[in-house]
Amino acid sequence: MAYTLDNLRTDIRNYTEVGSNVLSDSVLERIIKNAELKIHRAIDTDQSVFYATSNLIIGNRYVTIPADLRFIRYAQLKDAAGNQYYLEQRDTSFIAEYYSTPGTSAVDIPKYYANWDEEFWVVAPTPDRTYDITLAYDKEPATITTDTAGTYLSNKYSDLLLYACLVNAYGYLKGPQDMLQYYQAAYNEALETYALEQIGNRRRDEYQDGEVRAQLNVKPPSSYGK
Repeated sequence: MAYTLDNLRTDIRNYTEVGSNVLSDSVLERIIKNAELKIHRAIDTDQSVFYATSNLIIGNRYVTIPADLRFIRYAQLKDAAGNQYYLEQRDTSFIAEYYSTPGTSAVDIPKYYANWDEEFWVVAPTPDRTYDITLAYDKEPATITTDTAGTYLSNKYSDLLLYACLVNAYGYLKGPQDMLQYYQAAYNEALETYALEQIGNRRRDEYQDGEVRAQLNVKPPSSYGK
């Protein structure tokens, strides 16, 4: 079943048998958001991949990064002639050494980038002209507390979202421990199958990798009859 915000709230209250006087909408909003963040940070999924375009400016080695960026997948440059280049990620210490090493070209086509701080990258060499730059990066996907009609997670993996919410809810309610352990185990199992699909099946090609086959637990011949 796909979840909207309203029926997810209803299910959390029904499963815990706790009403809105304790699990108010504001409390459930934090419980749900924390559950979503827990799932998103546990598994690398295609739903959180985004792309942004910007420009490298002549003579400016610093690049403003998207405010919602979690981590970079790759950075690609394109010049006026349409030639494309991929930047290689390095540490800031590498960039500092690059600029301080005699004989290196300080101004040229950028080859490297490094995280400078939460707002900027630094590239090397310093751009010798204007370049288009495309960033493939991960950001926090939409939350059902805002997109109340449903999200990718609530529509396709409603069991996983519910179990994560129930783990958080029972933690907030401080028990009972047997129910907390039950839903933690259910969450772990759902997360495992989610990971199998997201970073397994979705990133395979049957033509290239072959059909996925289950491993059979077959006893060796010497153990037959025992």
